[in-house]
Amino acid sequence: MKRFLTGVVEWKTGACLMYTGSTILYMAVLYFLQAQPELGFLFSLLLASALGSFIQYLAFTDRVIPHLRYSLRMLLFVGLFFPMLTACAFLFQWFPMEQVGSWLIFILIFLAIFLAMSAGFEVYFRLTGRKYDGILGQYKKRQEERE
Repeated sequence: MKRFLTGVVEWKTGACLMYTGSTILYMAVLYFLQAQPELGFLFSLLLASALGSFIQYLAFTDRVIPHLRYSLRMLLFVGLFFPMLTACAFLFQWFPMEQVGSWLIFILIFLAIFLAMSAGFEVYFRLTGRKYDGILGQYKKRQEERE
């Protein structure tokens, strides 16, 4: 039961972060377009964030799929998240559906954000890895000095 509740808290936190980020992006777009926010759109972002957070949890935790390479986790995430996001865009009519240009912009924005976030996580993991490698080196040096 404790494991389930921990997973729910992680999902909720991820959904809140995703919703906050997408709402900030939505508000920035509205500011530049000089438009007003729509309540229905905000609710569709909430649904997309909740589902997206679940997909993120599914793809990136060892609790669900253990021992999967990071590159395969990325492919799993994109393979599930992009169709879900596309379905939300279609069902909630985020933009004119008949305009091919809108779909191309949607795809390009998705790819740009995905690549930027992937690069950010890669840099973070490398820096964190170096930090812990340094700490491990110091620990080993102290252990050798004690012997």
